[in-house]
Amino acid sequence: MLHIVNRSPFERSSLESCLRMAQPGAALLLIEDGVYAATRGTAIAERVAQAGKSLKVYALGPDVDARALRARLIEGIEIVDYAGFVDLVVGNDNVQSWL
Repeated sequence: MLHIVNRSPFERSSLESCLRMAQPGAALLLIEDGVYAATRGTAIAERVAQAGKSLKVYALGPDVDARALRARLIEGIEIVDYAGFVDLVVGNDNVQSWL
């Protein structure tokens, strides 16, 4: 299953809800303001790093770059472009967007 989070973890609880429900082996794609969750040195960084041990965590590159966060990403988070986004959607039987 692919989980997509587009909201900042500092404004909404979407990411926390997602992480509570996501099963090991699932994928998490951070897009739009959700990419703030992928940065080191934040209150949520350890939670995301721990999630990366059981989930595959991705961040949408254009959104990361638009916010100048690439140099601050948590180790192990994979950057994908729009084609990679499409591949993730097509490659997963179920997709859940967390609003």
